[in-house]
Amino acid sequence: MMKSVVVVGGGTAGWMSATYLKAAFGDRIRVTVVESDRIPTIGVGEATFSTVRHFFEYLGLDERTWMPHCGGSFKLGIRFQDWAGPGRHFYHPFERLRVVDGFHMADWWLQLGERDQGFDRQCFITPALCEARRAPRTLDGELFVVNADQSLGRSTLAEQRAQFPYAYHFDAARLALFLTGFGVERGVRHVRDDVLQVGQDERGWITHVTTREHGDVAGDLFIDCTGFRGLLINQALGERFQSFQDVLPNNRAVALQVPREQEREGIDPYTTATAMPAGWIWTIPLFGRHGTGYVYSDQFCGPDEAEAALRKFAAPGRDDLSANHIQMRIGRNERSWVRNCVAIGLSSGFVEPLESTGIFFIQHGLEQLVRHFPDARWDPALPLAYNERINRAIDGVKEFLALHYRAAGRDDSLYWKEAKVRALPDGLQERLTTASSFLLDEETIYPHYHGFETYSWNTMLLGLGHEPSHPRPALAMSDGQRATEEFDRIRVDAARCVSRLPSCYDYLAAMNS
Repeated sequence: MMKSVVVVGGGTAGWMSATYLKAAFGDRIRVTVVESDRIPTIGVGEATFSTVRHFFEYLGLDERTWMPHCGGSFKLGIRFQDWAGPGRHFYHPFERLRVVDGFHMADWWLQLGERDQGFDRQCFITPALCEARRAPRTLDGELFVVNADQSLGRSTLAEQRAQFPYAYHFDAARLALFLTGFGVERGVRHVRDDVLQVGQDERGWITHVTTREHGDVAGDLFIDCTGFRGLLINQALGERFQSFQDVLPNNRAVALQVPREQEREGIDPYTTATAMPAGWIWTIPLFGRHGTGYVYSDQFCGPDEAEAALRKFAAPGRDDLSANHIQMRIGRNERSWVRNCVAIGLSSGFVEPLESTGIFFIQHGLEQLVRHFPDARWDPALPLAYNERINRAIDGVKEFLALHYRAAGRDDSLYWKEAKVRALPDGLQERLTTASSFLLDEETIYPHYHGFETYSWNTMLLGLGHEPSHPRPALAMSDGQRATEEFDRIRVDAARCVSRLPSCYDYLAAMNS
């Protein structure tokens, strides 16, 4: 029987790992987190998928409990600014497309839509809520989408049926601190110390980590949450890292924390990704401040130039704000589970912040670890299946992100010109060719689970300007009356929600009072 797990590294990944394993196995397993105070965490303000609610619900945490501790705010989607061209924007929402007569509304938009308006505003409710800066709940807590599962209790990604309509923004450092207290209260042992050495037996399996002040910390299973360093998985076990730099352009970021007068300015309930000459800038509105950063390629922009551009964009006149420069390791390990070590978070893989996949990879890795958790037999089929699922998910996100750069409707700098000719992952060229004739479906998107559904692929294609050459011929031969009525219902539903829901600031201010 597996008796003890040692998590090496703290931060978001380390404490999500410790608390999730404790929630899964309780006192049947000992969990220790070894965390150095000398090593800063990467987290600079996080945006998430809507599926992150399953993590908090698995721990038994209501959002009203943890959000105020973490500067938490709502994320209804991502606003892509200037990706299709200067001055143009569209939203990628957490909202599945409605279906009429067997065709989803994006197909009907190609046939019947008003081209002077964005497809997203005609096909979804969410963009109207974003523009009006509305919270996704009424002040008494009622969710604006009545058919969404408001709470599944203890649940996992596999139990996601309805599309939950929002995710979260939060301060990653404050979330890690909150989860630290939560975990310690539930029996997680917290060792604040530096790891000096990784002990291994004659087979190469990890037996312990040697710390500066607490000596050897032994365990059966070791979780590597040491970020891009990969202290256990790469440095000790020598697992090979597979770079994605041939496909994805960016390898650096610079971040700022920018105070905001939100009572006067309001709070946007969405992440913004703004295209720039050598990459893009994220804007994550937290309660009390913005987290913002320039993600770029050092082939086209240096750190000083990137920092100057970010300050001009996000915080003019605020030279007192300190910048955090980050060198990103883009790609994944060939295996995230090697011998008795499992890498979770940045030590496993990372594909840059676009589409907010960092926390999703942590959550997916933990859920799959629980599903494939070993016992004393160490059945080799468990890590084999685990690694296959982790690799497929990361590779699917890589392909989805590569689509963003290849399909983006701009070529006004060397960076964007080069993005059009970079290598494409296997399968993406075929999908783009298909999408030139008709929108993608469940059979033509990336075939393995990677967190994104068909509507996301089509939202990005249409938003970026990669439209099919013509609507599906069947629609021209169909009676479009029901589709026209559905477009009208979307407008009515959007207006009703805007009029009924409070502002995002008002809701969060009440929650934090």
